[in-house]
Amino acid sequence: MGFGVQRPSILVAVSMIFSWMLLGNSTVNFVHGKMGECDIYEGSWVVDESYPKLYNSSSCPYIRKEFNCQKYGRPDQLYLKYRWQPKDCDLPRFMSPTQMPVHLQLLPNQKATRSQKGFNGEDFLRRFEGKKIMYVGDSVSLNHWQSMVCLLHAAVPDPSRILQETNSTISTFIFQDYDLSVILFHSQYLVDIENEQIGGVLKLDSLKNGETWKNIDVLIFNTWLWWYRRGPKQPWDYIQEGDSIVKDMDRMLAFRKGLMTWAKWVELEVDVRKTQVFFQGISPSHYKGQEWGEPEVTNCSMETQPISGSTYPAGLPPASYVLEEVLSSITKPINLLNITNLSQLRKDAHPGIHNGFGNMDCTHWCLPGLLDTWNQLLYTSLIT
Repeated sequence: MGFGVQRPSILVAVSMIFSWMLLGNSTVNFVHGKMGECDIYEGSWVVDESYPKLYNSSSCPYIRKEFNCQKYGRPDQLYLKYRWQPKDCDLPRFMSPTQMPVHLQLLPNQKATRSQKGFNGEDFLRRFEGKKIMYVGDSVSLNHWQSMVCLLHAAVPDPSRILQETNSTISTFIFQDYDLSVILFHSQYLVDIENEQIGGVLKLDSLKNGETWKNIDVLIFNTWLWWYRRGPKQPWDYIQEGDSIVKDMDRMLAFRKGLMTWAKWVELEVDVRKTQVFFQGISPSHYKGQEWGEPEVTNCSMETQPISGSTYPAGLPPASYVLEEVLSSITKPINLLNITNLSQLRKDAHPGIHNGFGNMDCTHWCLPGLLDTWNQLLYTSLIT
């Protein structure tokens, strides 16, 4: 059986109720996106014909065929014109210098104001000169990472000065003129899977890759997509916690246990004076039209517009509450890249059949597209 929704256990349900209560308490330790008094994750999608296309499939050579919707025949482009508008403020736009409005461009020897810095893709490169930024997670993290690479590729004066390095687990783009590395670390669960005599074992209390992660300057974590995978696509045979080995368990409970292991690693190993830690919120899929009031719809193939308003009719997925509960347990400052609700509204932003495989994909996202906004929100959180 493939990826699906499973009803959480009573234990997880109690845990979720506790997390809802906790989220109402202002003493939680993780950081929501704030610009002054503005929550940048509360808002709606608006059409903006002036909104610049920061790159396209022909100008960014790194887009994988899974995400390259325009190359593989998507006929509409309205989905590229929607801009995220927070309720109480405006986001800085992520532009290359040539895309900036004339009144915001810098004169020779002129210092950038705060607002001008917010508009300039090259400013991102300069701010993070000599730094390492790493996306850690599954194929949604790959999707997210490729967006950032394309955004920065559009901003560099000389793209030939971008170096690419890849091995089985880590892929890196080095922007040599800025000594900036943008890295993808592939990890489906964050916790370990080890091959033993009995088969592949998902170890909920083991996290060995942390030695690679902990010295990075900016970390963006993500996991969720694989926790409900079953059958041939499930990459493990058993689940282990301590000395207990089981064939399976409630997947939401397993997800929570894995996240708690990651949280303990953050507490013990990460020096937040040197490393900024983000956790990407749950990325939604759109296969069930009943969630947005169209019960006859079974995929995203015909969707060309977002859901209007600021809330998703079906509400947040249960995994979001588990994630926020775990983040709330961490005493160190952790940033939640809270993209779930704003992405739920974008049923129009998936590849559908417009990808290099021709299969129906309502899980990943077109590039360019929504994930450029995710990185705009990441950028805003980093500079404010």
